[in-house]
Amino acid sequence: MSGLPWFRHPQGEHEIRLGKAMVSYEIKRARRRSIGMVVGVEGLSVRAPRWVSSVDIETALRAKERWICNKLVEQRERAQKQLSARIDWREGATVPYMGESVVLVLDPRVDGAALQAPFQQAEQGLPGVAQRALHLGLPQNASAEQIRDAVQAWLQREAMQVFLARVPVYADQLGVSVRKVSLSSAKTRWGSASADGSIRLHWRLVHFSISVIDYVVAHELAHLREMNHSPRFWDVVRSIMPEFDGPRDQLRHAIIPD
Repeated sequence: MSGLPWFRHPQGEHEIRLGKAMVSYEIKRARRRSIGMVVGVEGLSVRAPRWVSSVDIETALRAKERWICNKLVEQRERAQKQLSARIDWREGATVPYMGESVVLVLDPRVDGAALQAPFQQAEQGLPGVAQRALHLGLPQNASAEQIRDAVQAWLQREAMQVFLARVPVYADQLGVSVRKVSLSSAKTRWGSASADGSIRLHWRLVHFSISVIDYVVAHELAHLREMNHSPRFWDVVRSIMPEFDGPRDQLRHAIIPD
């Protein structure tokens, strides 16, 4: 047993072997008719009626063995990618911006933040190497929190400028009227649209290339024509962005740095 991979829920008081893995999981008793299972960032959680026995729960888990194991592996891999994407908020760190990377420079002479090109003579940048520097008006002894707040404030300002430039482009193509554009920091949505013409777009989209930003803009503006995700809605999106599959897939698998 000791050689098997373990998936442990922080509140897991029950253990079971599923396939080639050991899983500790939590059980929450609830007023419901059937056994439900959720695999989240913490692990496997089971919702079960109060009258269901532990044996019944284990039988249900084994019936869903493959699905549970696949989801647990996916969550673990995503958590590892998220950890590797974390930004070390210090001078010299890099931050994704518009599909590229910028390097952070603490420069008390700067008022606020200023994006500069450190390699003026370079004709072509190397892949994965930051070719621009974001100079922050902070002292050399600035804390990680100060650096993070300054960078994220700059990113949000940049995001709004990009959105205000791109929204009219697609609004004109669709013939829709946009009343207001605002920033979002929602946990699970890249954007939203209201029937009154208000559009909200996640400021972290500014990490991505313009093609990804344009896809989300087109997606939300298409909702002003079709407030659903029906085939007609996707036809509207396709009418202004025929090749949206690539940007959409990129967002689905994106790991947002923090």
